[in-house]
Formats: sequence, C-alpha cells, structure tokens
Amino acid sequence: MPKRKAAIAVGGVAALGAAALLLPNANASQDKASGAAGTARTLKAADASDLAAQLQKALGDALAGSYYDSAKRQLVVNVVSGDKNVIVQAEKAGAAVRQVGNSTAQLRSAARTLKARATVPGTAWAVDPRTNKVVVTADSTVTGAKWDRVRSTVRGLGSDMATLKRSAGAFKTFVSGGDAIFSQVPGGNVRCSLGFNVTASDGSPAFLTAGHCGVAAKQWSDSQNGQPIATVDQATFPGQGDFSLVKYDDPSTQAPSEVNAGNGQTVQINQAVDATVGQTVFRMGSTTGLHDGQVTGLDATVNFQSETDPNGVDTVTGLIQTDVCAEAGDSGGSLFTQDGGAVGLTSGGSGDCTSGGETFFQPVTAALQATGATLGAGTGTGTGTGAGAGGQAGAGDQAGAGNQSGAGAGDQSGAGAGDQAGAGDQSGASDGSGAGDQAAGDQIGGGADPSATAGGEQSGAGNRSGAGTGHRPGAGAGSSSLTGTR
Repeated sequence: MPKRKAAIAVGGVAALGAAALLLPNANASQDKASGAAGTARTLKAADASDLAAQLQKALGDALAGSYYDSAKRQLVVNVVSGDKNVIVQAEKAGAAVRQVGNSTAQLRSAARTLKARATVPGTAWAVDPRTNKVVVTADSTVTGAKWDRVRSTVRGLGSDMATLKRSAGAFKTFVSGGDAIFSQVPGGNVRCSLGFNVTASDGSPAFLTAGHCGVAAKQWSDSQNGQPIATVDQATFPGQGDFSLVKYDDPSTQAPSEVNAGNGQTVQINQAVDATVGQTVFRMGSTTGLHDGQVTGLDATVNFQSETDPNGVDTVTGLIQTDVCAEAGDSGGSLFTQDGGAVGLTSGGSGDCTSGGETFFQPVTAALQATGATLGAGTGTGTGTGAGAGGQAGAGDQAGAGNQSGAGAGDQSGAGAGDQAGAGDQSGASDGSGAGDQAAGDQIGGGADPSATAGGEQSGAGNRSGAGTGHRPGAGAGSSSLTGTR
C-alpha cells in the first residue's frame, strides 16, 4: 500500500531570536564537572533537567523545588533550612543549594487551600521555585466578589507563602491556527495542531495532540474538507491533563520524529524530557511562527470557564507554565528544546504575541506514560513499543504521519514564575500548589477561542474546538504541514 510520510510541520516566519538559537552548534554542551566536591557544576539545560529528576527521585519532598539558572548555567535546588544531610547530598551531585523557608508540604497545603476557597474561572496557580512561593494569577474576567474572594484567600496564606498577580487577557484554549488537523462536527469545523508523532502501544502509528481536541471530535483529516485519516484512541480533558492519542487509519503510515521550525530548519526529536523552571523552550505554531521563552512553573492548575455549563469550571492539573507567547491556532502543537527534546503539547493561556501572556502545556512525558505510546519509529507492524514516557527513539520515524505540526514548539507566554493562570478551581489534581496541583491546561473555556478562524468553533465536548490545538484554517505563518507521501 502507498504510504504517507509526514513531517510535523509548523511553519512560518521564525522570530529572529528563536531562529538564531536553533542554528547548528548555537548551544554546544556546557557540561563540565567542576572538580571540587560540593561545587555546583556547569550544565546545559537538558542536563540540569536530568539532574533535577535524579535528585527529586532520591531526596523526594526534602527538596522544595528546583530551577535552572541560565546565567550561571547551574541547577539550583531549594532545601529547607537546617536539613544538612540533604544539602550535602545535593551539593555532591553538582547542584547549587539555596536554603528556603517553605517546604514542599507547606506549598502543597497552600495549593489545597486555594483549591478549596479560590476555585474561580479565570484563575491559575503554580509554585515558583525562584521565589519559593505559590504564584496565583487571575485573568481579566475575575472581578467584583470573585476578585475579593481570590485576593482574601491569597492574603490569608501570608505574603511569605503566596502572591497574586493579574493577567491582562482571559484564559482560554488556543483554537485557530496553521498547519493543522481538521474535523467536521455539527455546527462547523474543528481545527487543531499535531504535537508529536508517536508509536502506540500496539505498534501502530499515531500522534499526540491536545485532549480538548480529542474530546471535541473523533476523526481527523489533514485538510479542511478532506477524508479522515486518523481516529482518536484516547482523550483526557479536563482533569489530570490535556492530551489525546490519535491513531492513523492506515497502519502503513510513516512519519518522521521531527518538528519543522520554519525557514528550512528541522529539529529532530530524540526523546521526551521533563521541563525545568528557567529552561529555554521553543514553540512552533502556524499562527505565530517560532517563538521561544522560559518555563516559569510546573504542576500548574488552570481553571477555565466551562463551555458546556455557564456556571461550571473546567480544571486541568499537572501542566507546564511558560512565558512564550501563543495565539489562537497554536494549540495542540509542540513545545520542544533546541537539542530535540519533546517537552509539551500546547494547551491554552492568555494574551498574544504582541502583549505577551501566560501559556500552559501538557507534559509529553505524562501523556506518553498515560497512553502507553512512545516517541520513535512507528512501522505499523503491530509490534508496538510501549509505554513509556520518554522512551523515544530518537530520530525515529514517528507515527504520526500526517498531521501537521501544529504549533508547538514555542513556549508560550507564561506567567511568571510558574504561576499559572487558571481559574482557580481546579478540578484535577487536587493538591497542589505548584507542587502539584496545577492544571494549567485546562481550558476549555470558551472553547473555540474567539480568534479561531471561521468554522473553527467546535462543538465538542467541552473542549473545544480544537481548542487548544487549534490551528485553524489557515492561519498563518505558513507552514508546511505534512510533507509526505502516501
């Protein structure tokens, strides 16, 4: 049978700063052991992320968060004052240690309080390890009694535990966009972006995209009025994540594990990696092109106004928060690192690429683990690989053929330090201040982002329109969406 070879393409005009960072050898490894025991090592971001994961596994809640200091190229870990044993272990591992006042347990308790008392559509929260506080963000829709409720809750936690900030825009999923995947639903077209090609646990070719897209529509095409080429296998939204696994209908479909970064540049995706606060990431979207920024928070919780219930809240937990800009149509696409690490799937946020804003992403590692998919070559033979969150095969071909890239790469705007926007309530993870709670991605809200291009609204269940992923017709920056042969 003929095969379709599709590259994740997201196209468009790249921001000069981001493009420069993606040039070959622009960011050579900074790995150097410092020599003396107890001296912080100089690390590139990917190695700092690995070290953070190792320390978290070894020391658990004895750590109160960590972040990457890009100026010094060091991993900084927070340790509650007085815990000398933990300090020694962290320093021996090569991290810089900072003693702080708030423990992980205290930060999680603060997040639980926010969930119980300040769950309001248009709010979000996450732990900012750089300030050792929970940062709460309220968007422009949080006013009057709702604003008073959120503000009094934050004040009750104390200025040394939590801070409150405003977002100029409104939290929503990004629905419109560029190289996209399309679905026909009652009332119009749903448009989303492909995130990363993967291999499903049964060996079949597939791709990951936003969960609100998978909830909105079951079958997806690579053209606005074309025949379906892929069918949703699993979808999660709202709740603990915003991700979908979509399998290609043709089992012989082949797709490379790469993201088209525009201007003839392609980034090979080698593995799934966990995000680290302070890390530089890239988002590629057909609406806004290539943009870069930093991870500002983890485990974010976002509360969106429900699309199906005027009085309801759709909460998503466990998201990554960034300050990379994004707009309607950039949803569902890829968030990645310069050296080919798959980090996240665009979920939603506020603002735009003119004024900035907060953006949230579904962690790829969590999506892979939940769906049993792996990054890497999908031959369609049924031998499937499996679970893992990050197993990826490197350059492998990924399954996903055809869909396009979707926006992705870039990080989006993100609220600072980790704080997420969300509407306060979060359904998902209950706990968490940053530490765990945060859903960030949720957004169903409003569904198809107002900005979505025509036809873009979706009917869909709650999520909508592609909501998040949305690239909608043609939005923008043009790009290439699937290159391939079938």
